Amino acid sequence: MHPIISTLLKRVGLGIISLFFVTLIIFSSVNLLPGDFVESVLGQSRTEESVKIFRKELGLDKPYHVRYVNWLTSAIQGDLGSTFSGRNATYANQPQQSTARSVSSLLKPRLFNTFFLAAMTAIIAIPLSLLLGITAALYRNSIYDRTVNASALTTISMPEFFVAYILIIYLASIYQFFPSLSNVTSSTPFFERIYLSVLPALTLTLVTVAHMMRMTRASIINLLSSPYIEMARLKGISKTQVIIKHALPNAWAPIANIIAFNLAYLIVGVVVVEVVFVYPGIGQLMVDSVIKRDIPVVQGCALVFAVTYILLNLIADVISIITNPRLLYPK
Repeated sequence: MHPIISTLLKRVGLGIISLFFVTLIIFSSVNLLPGDFVESVLGQSRTEESVKIFRKELGLDKPYHVRYVNWLTSAIQGDLGSTFSGRNATYANQPQQSTARSVSSLLKPRLFNTFFLAAMTAIIAIPLSLLLGITAALYRNSIYDRTVNASALTTISMPEFFVAYILIIYLASIYQFFPSLSNVTSSTPFFERIYLSVLPALTLTLVTVAHMMRMTRASIINLLSSPYIEMARLKGISKTQVIIKHALPNAWAPIANIIAFNLAYLIVGVVVVEVVFVYPGIGQLMVDSVIKRDIPVVQGCALVFAVTYILLNLIADVISIITNPRLLYPK
């Protein structure tokens, strides 16, 4: 078997094992959330019989391990269950009239919004981080390099919500260039959707560019001391050509890794940004569902986050192997 195939199979196997343990953590954590959905819906007028009937309707009367196996089996088949929030005390004795929605149908538009925001951020952040990283390495130890590094460290040290509020104050409140709330819907025109998503995308860009820029700079600087780089310089090739034609291609493995990692962050780490800007993405849905104690929706959102994160990290591993001959043909 080719080394790359065996390596990829190992990574896929580890990804599946990781996902299994993540599902255990998700199910356990969600079911340990404080509060009781049944009691909050039925209110103070609840009786022991009505609580029992409602729990049976929601499937909460079954043992923990049975509920986990049922949820995992359904999730593998693409069925994440039905929401709790579409049910109320009126339906406790008439479960056939439940107005609960499918979790999958609830997630689809929210997931599209989150992917749109992540894609918009990536289109801005990736080229910008590569440009800043390459130029910082090209003019190493210059005023430009120190300024870029200081700005990156400052941005990294600030939490997302702080960056978001700063942008809201200056770009939405004082100068009113953009709206402070990103109220996009499925019928929002494309360019209006972009306009409404500028501030959330800019917040995520400022946070992710710093990481990718520093990794790009560090990778290129590490390669500049390599013998083949010194040979290229002795041949009279300019420093810019040395970096672009010789150093950058060999630095793609760690750079691709950090890019894929940050893309995973753009999907998984958008919760705070979506809440601040009231952006109707999967992160906002998850927070709302936690408040409502809507267990199936919280589990569905967490599972989507976990699968996306593991897949993007697997893609990062594949890119690292393909772009690095030492990994592609290990000894």
